[in-house]
Amino acid sequence: MIRRIATHLQRLAHRVWRVSRRAVLALMAPVLALVFSIAMSSVFLLLADASPLEAYSQMWSYGTRSDSLVSMVNRAVPLYMSALAVAVGMKMGLLNIGVEGQYRIAAVAAAAVGSWIVLPAPLHVAVIIITAAVAGMAWITIPTVLKVTRGVHEVISTIMMNFISIGLTAWLLANWLDSRESSSDLLLATDYIPESGRFPNLNWLIELFGVELRAGTNLHGFVVVAALIGVGFYIVIWRTRFGFDLRAAGINRQAALVSGVDSKAMVAKVLLISGALAGLVGISQMLGSFYRYTVDFPAQLGFTGIAVALLGRNHPAGIAIGALLFGFMERSAQILDLEGIPKEIVTIMQGIIVISVVVAYELVRRWREAQAQREVSREMPEATQSTTEGLPA
Repeated sequence: MIRRIATHLQRLAHRVWRVSRRAVLALMAPVLALVFSIAMSSVFLLLADASPLEAYSQMWSYGTRSDSLVSMVNRAVPLYMSALAVAVGMKMGLLNIGVEGQYRIAAVAAAAVGSWIVLPAPLHVAVIIITAAVAGMAWITIPTVLKVTRGVHEVISTIMMNFISIGLTAWLLANWLDSRESSSDLLLATDYIPESGRFPNLNWLIELFGVELRAGTNLHGFVVVAALIGVGFYIVIWRTRFGFDLRAAGINRQAALVSGVDSKAMVAKVLLISGALAGLVGISQMLGSFYRYTVDFPAQLGFTGIAVALLGRNHPAGIAIGALLFGFMERSAQILDLEGIPKEIVTIMQGIIVISVVVAYELVRRWREAQAQREVSREMPEATQSTTEGLPA
């Protein structure tokens, strides 16, 4: 009896050790990447005759203010949606480079439809969101058809569609959707979305904790929708048959085909889902602050989303952390110009983080494989000995 209890405790301790080691390994890569990026950025700051300690101190003190934290979350939501759009494709070995173009088209379509109709508030918001998702899905249809029928690589087709999207949105804004009443107004923009189509802010939630926000600071309510989409993303990818088939096809399409997975149909579904998620990238700022589409609508969110997806390992929880980190750096960089420190150091930090995290993940993966091989080599003799003990001499 005592021997059984000791054996069970030993097995339990071994499992706890393995789980804790996996957690440490999972955190090791991003932590090492962040430390390395800070070290390398410090070198660039010294080359620019700036004090790294002063720069980081200013960024931290400014970035941790209540209004800065709200801004950080608002900046993180579009990056989060962009990274999810990239991540769903990466799970199957597909790389959707066209998120930039897809969310631009979707934002224009959502702004146009939202300004043309007047509906009760919840229905109006729902129509705008659905319009954005459908527009993003429609824009990726051509690369999807080319991929499935002709084998055209999605990286080539989607990146080409980005250029078409930029030109098309500019043409639509200048010729069909321009709301300017006089030529003296230089800002090209669509009509404003009515009050019924705007997403309510979550300032009341922050004020419940006794935090007073500065005037003009609003926490976009779409953050709740983004969080729910992240939960749905996890459930679909890791807890459904569809997600299992998707990941299996991403690991080995031939093996997945043998098990009954239609590879072409799966490619089409994944790309269309990626396009729909990409269409929602601009909705947070569209319904939370801009209330229309303008020529100065935030750009480069699609490309930054790729970096966030890599940093978060295509997992919604990791992506959320990566998006918040990027949002914090973008917000805190605003104080550097006032202190005479080049704010471009944040862009350098982001680039170094992405490069170093990819390298760190690869090193950790190789080290993990080596450790697994050592464990197998240690357990093999023990298993062989226990098997042969019961055999007659």
